[in-house]
Amino acid sequence: MNALRDTQGASEEARRVPHAAKYMGAAGIIPFVTLAISGPFLSDPFKNSAFLALIAYGAVILSFLGGIHWGLSIATSRDRGTGGVSFRRLGVSVLPALIGWGALIVEPTVGIFILAISFGLVLIVDLDASRKGEAPAWYPSLRWPLTLGVIASLLTGAFA
Repeated sequence: MNALRDTQGASEEARRVPHAAKYMGAAGIIPFVTLAISGPFLSDPFKNSAFLALIAYGAVILSFLGGIHWGLSIATSRDRGTGGVSFRRLGVSVLPALIGWGALIVEPTVGIFILAISFGLVLIVDLDASRKGEAPAWYPSLRWPLTLGVIASLLTGAFA
């Protein structure tokens, strides 16, 4: 049986987040938190730069999350032959990059809210992918706390 299939019945070991993913995920949230909480302590030109950097970093990470689904889709396509890559999965995987790009070109306050909503929606996609066996069983355990931290940081930055 494919290791990515049937995560509902996955063992505790299969649900354990690998240390590297846990540490790299935690490191990836540091810029979100730092940029979000620094706003009130910075003067106007630097405050605006921190806000724009928060949006830019959010767009980059949102794109990265889409790329994870692209990679999962093409990695598992070997199991189904050359026609196995689905338009649905690849289509969904490119949406975060397009939305992140859009968040960069609209008014910054609107962009930050677009990102916050999008991170929540990508989490829903991630949970569904894991439930369907299209992502590792441990993926939701990694994504939940990181997504909550990212959304909290984006919203903190928006109101700072």
